[in-house]
Amino acid sequence: MEPPLSAPYGIQISDITCDSFRLSWEMPPYDVQRVTHYFIDLNKKGGQKENKFKHRDVPTKLVAKAVALPMVVRGHWFLSPRTDYTLAVQTAVKRSDGEYTVSGWSETHSFCTGAYAMEQVRQLQEKAEGIAGRMLPLKVFYRNQTAEYFQNVREKWGCVMLPSIKDESGSHGSPISGTLNGIFFCCNTEFNTGLPPNDSPYGRLRLTVPASHLFHEGTHLYFADFYCMYSAYHYVVLVLAPQGSQGDAFCSARLPLLDPQNNPFLTWGEDGRYWHAQDFILEVIYTEPVPLGWGQLAEITGHQLMSLSTANAKKDPSCKVCNISGGR
Repeated sequence: MEPPLSAPYGIQISDITCDSFRLSWEMPPYDVQRVTHYFIDLNKKGGQKENKFKHRDVPTKLVAKAVALPMVVRGHWFLSPRTDYTLAVQTAVKRSDGEYTVSGWSETHSFCTGAYAMEQVRQLQEKAEGIAGRMLPLKVFYRNQTAEYFQNVREKWGCVMLPSIKDESGSHGSPISGTLNGIFFCCNTEFNTGLPPNDSPYGRLRLTVPASHLFHEGTHLYFADFYCMYSAYHYVVLVLAPQGSQGDAFCSARLPLLDPQNNPFLTWGEDGRYWHAQDFILEVIYTEPVPLGWGQLAEITGHQLMSLSTANAKKDPSCKVCNISGGR
């Protein structure tokens, strides 16, 4: 009788992306010659008990024919970006009767998938460009916040709005969530007035800053995200970063750079006019401090539409308009 298969050991997980990773392990030479299949037990972390499967229970687990190691495990249908997983491996020999002789399980290892790479963000950009339409004029960027926020700006921050870390709203794989520091601005205008809307989901005080203060020849414009929140509204996230700034360096390695005078989202012209896409709610993140003196602060007259807040909002994973193939 042949000796039993040894449990895989020396697990190595490398080259991790949003929807793939490279996997290798060690086996005795005699096992290498006879192993026909690998079973990979892959689970999202979440406090659940380990659920090692038998070879018959393959629909929720990964089964692969034996190949030279390392092997690439890839699949957006079972791997989500920026997600913690546990992994264990078992080797097997398929017998003539169709059953398997299996090894013991390896030790369980943990890893986290990556955020979207430039390739996936470009896919989101192409999706957004596919539904972009008419452009409307704008004159100001505006930031809605509470009275307490602006009081802190005056009393604690020397009348300068400081960048803060981007929250977890938008696409789960967004490379800027929890990593990019910036200040959130809006720029959408009402079709009939050309002015910012009177309503706000973020607070009753509004700072309006002339568009030319933030968006000009000295700033780079990046595409960052495209998402919806189980509604008819779609959001596009753009980043404005002064050239040569820390935010500019961060974005240049992760986000597609847009032509500021020729893109379907936000543009400026030589005549000093500015335009924004009508068919999206634009979220613009400026990566540097902004003095209150750059703009004017006033109270809005409309409603507090909390349902439109995007703070830590989760993207609808079933939307066919704004989801992509890379990761989920």
